[in-house]
Amino acid sequence: MTQSTASLLPPPKERRRLRESRSLTRAQLAARLGVGRATVRAWERGRSAPSGPQGDAYVRLLAALAQPPMGQEAVERERVGHGQGQGHEQGQGQGLGLAAEGSLEKRSPTSATPPGLPSLTPDQAFDALYAFCAPALVRQAYLLTGRRELAREAVERAFQLAWQRWPEVARDRDPAGWVRAMAYEYALSPWHRFRPRYRSPEPPPADPADRALLNALLKLPPSYRRTLVLYDGVGLDLPETAAETEASTPAAAGRLTRAREVVAAHVPELADPAALHRRLAELASTERLRAAKPTAVRTVGERRNVFWTRAAIAFTVTIIGATTLTLRTAPTHYEPPIAPAQAVQGVPPPPAMGPLSPEELALRAKLREAAASGPERIEPTPR
Repeated sequence: MTQSTASLLPPPKERRRLRESRSLTRAQLAARLGVGRATVRAWERGRSAPSGPQGDAYVRLLAALAQPPMGQEAVERERVGHGQGQGHEQGQGQGLGLAAEGSLEKRSPTSATPPGLPSLTPDQAFDALYAFCAPALVRQAYLLTGRRELAREAVERAFQLAWQRWPEVARDRDPAGWVRAMAYEYALSPWHRFRPRYRSPEPPPADPADRALLNALLKLPPSYRRTLVLYDGVGLDLPETAAETEASTPAAAGRLTRAREVVAAHVPELADPAALHRRLAELASTERLRAAKPTAVRTVGERRNVFWTRAAIAFTVTIIGATTLTLRTAPTHYEPPIAPAQAVQGVPPPPAMGPLSPEELALRAKLREAAASGPERIEPTPR
């Protein structure tokens, strides 16, 4: 690489910033340049300098990344052209990758657009994100769950949530990673086991090799399975995998090592990470999983928003009505409680049937002698 070309390279930190500004992983950048992921890491840390044809290609790619984001039509042309120019086994992001390759804008859909570039409406930006990420996400969710319908449902729910929070997602540094995290969380939720539709197992893959690999994946704990798919399937590096799984880097490394050991124990020919990545891509692509249309996802998400909004309004009205009824019927002054009943002492027991005793006869005569009316019935006279 000549001195004039080397002078065009930005500082190492700027190289990484340009890559991350377009949501490119090191594996995807390495696949474009035809080098290893470790080489790209060394370039971004300043440990080595690019040279030769790969260095020239690196300079041109960084210059392209420094340009303003492309419009939606240019995004699709770039994506299709890049997909046709690479083979099936090139790049860890191919087949399973999610990150938009220099296409998804990191700004708000309503922010200012550079002159000469068409502005994207929120609908168009969401559709572009969905068209680029949803097919790969469904395949990844299938590797996590082993269920085709659950994989599609997880991706649709994740994008519906993204549409509900679109201003936040559109400004996110990695919108594809945001949606991927939501899809993984929904797919690996333990509550699905209680749903009637997911209690019975689905038909396994027809190929015995695919069936053995899927069974080995499903034997892993969810966190180990997610780490393996992110690192060996999607192509994230270890710190990015640890961040997305909310674990430390040593913990993610331990999970990855243990997951590879379990898979290699069930399928010995997959002890090589490169072979494991290739088989994961083949297994995910064999099932022909298809996601719904982006317009349908947006429509269902909006209907769900309307439903929950109305439910919240109805619940609020119910609480207000119950509070009003309580205030109307509540007492306005203090009412002491009624004392509990007590037994009266000194009351003679009721007499049995028969002749009256002398005391009772005397009491009856005294009562008969008393006046039937008069003031003495009201005011007792002193004796």
